[in-house]
Amino acid sequence: MKIPNWIKQRAYLTPNRPAITYEEQTLTFFELYERVSQTAGKLAKLGVKQGEHIGVLSKNQLDFAILLYSLQHIGAISVLINTRLSAAEINFQLTEAKINRMILDHAFLQYRDQLEVPTVLFSELDQTEENNLFKEMDYFQMEDVCSMMFTSGTTGNPKAVQQSYQNHWWSAIGSALNLGLSEKDTWMCAVPLFHISGYSILIKSMVYGMHVRLYHQFNPSQINQDIVEEKGSILSVVTTMATQLLDEIRESSYPSSFRCMLLGGGPAPLSILEACKEKNIPVYQTYGMTETASQIVTLAPEDSMRKLGSAGKPLFPCEVKIMKDNNQALPFEEGEICVKGPNVTKGYYFHPKANEESFVGDWFYTGDIGLMDEEGYLYILDRRSDLIISGGENIYPAEIENVLIQHPNIEDAGVVGMKNNRWGEVPVAYVKATNISKDEIKRWCADKLAPYKQPKQIVMTKDPLPRNATNKLLRRELKGRLEASKDED
Repeated sequence: MKIPNWIKQRAYLTPNRPAITYEEQTLTFFELYERVSQTAGKLAKLGVKQGEHIGVLSKNQLDFAILLYSLQHIGAISVLINTRLSAAEINFQLTEAKINRMILDHAFLQYRDQLEVPTVLFSELDQTEENNLFKEMDYFQMEDVCSMMFTSGTTGNPKAVQQSYQNHWWSAIGSALNLGLSEKDTWMCAVPLFHISGYSILIKSMVYGMHVRLYHQFNPSQINQDIVEEKGSILSVVTTMATQLLDEIRESSYPSSFRCMLLGGGPAPLSILEACKEKNIPVYQTYGMTETASQIVTLAPEDSMRKLGSAGKPLFPCEVKIMKDNNQALPFEEGEICVKGPNVTKGYYFHPKANEESFVGDWFYTGDIGLMDEEGYLYILDRRSDLIISGGENIYPAEIENVLIQHPNIEDAGVVGMKNNRWGEVPVAYVKATNISKDEIKRWCADKLAPYKQPKQIVMTKDPLPRNATNKLLRRELKGRLEASKDED
């Protein structure tokens, strides 16, 4: 199956509608199409061909968005690289994804001599002559790969996830059906475009004919000002971003024109949900991953307090189930979260073993642990690889972390397992907090957790806990700290 090139089709359907705003510049869909065609011609002049793997390393900016559309326009595959990686980590991904060349933002010029493939700076691409004879894509084959992104690597070396045009298309359709998105909305994009949450916003813009307001980086003061001035109706955030927005806006509130705060990155603390409710901020909690081309499960605002801690129900074209010991779990029975739908990846690039382990028929086994209640609402408990087994009991670190972050004085928390001669493993909590003692934290946990789940050691820290670009806690780094402290003892 194929669909019209959505960049070309959107410029034809709604040429004068605003497409994207960055800083003080706004392009209509036709103006964006012209810029995309020019950049695609320059890529063709450099020898970029359909099907070629092109690495991109850039912070959010207008040229980055145009480049990503241009690679689609010419039929090349964008391989998006996390801007926080070292040169060694980037080279690993270059090899994994078989990247032919890299296009770099000037901010990463220092990496140029360290990378193992030819590189082109944005400024050099801009100065390149156009190949006016290049053939733009008239249609996108739905099964063709559009983009590749690497898994976050919370369980080991990252793997390249293949995302097809079908995956992105159905992700956009599913979001529209569940969230009621339309061409009347403006999506404020302050999350990285190299991450699926950011990249998917660019796709949704083309599918819906929706305006995107792109930000170079997250600035809570600027975001709040733009919301108050009714310059945006939808915003994607993770918990830390939501906290900063609430802290910055203080006693003010958002106008009714703001329709949706899409909150990902794990269950939201009760304090955030209550604060948003007081300010009439509609929060949609979500569960998704690189492998599902963004969200696949969403919790509507009207259920956020009634189903506290839940990620919600699947998008319309998708299915979710819990598997335990090769059988579908009963309500409230814990097991592995499995997802199915047209937005789910066809697999990891050149990782047949991982694909064999992750897929059973059309079902993708996420490696996450969760349960569903009697109404079909999904609850995320943890990553399977982070499971702590203590005296034969399974302990999910996220469950303990969720209890800890409900305390008003605790800003962040991370839990890992520590080897124990008697129990096998016991939980250790790293806590970033103010005006609270370890004994108070222990008493807080004692009221809310079974004895075997309560942290046996609490490490107070003033520094932020290690997280990756998508806000996932890097527990392996906490484990490294724990091992290092034991060696020092």
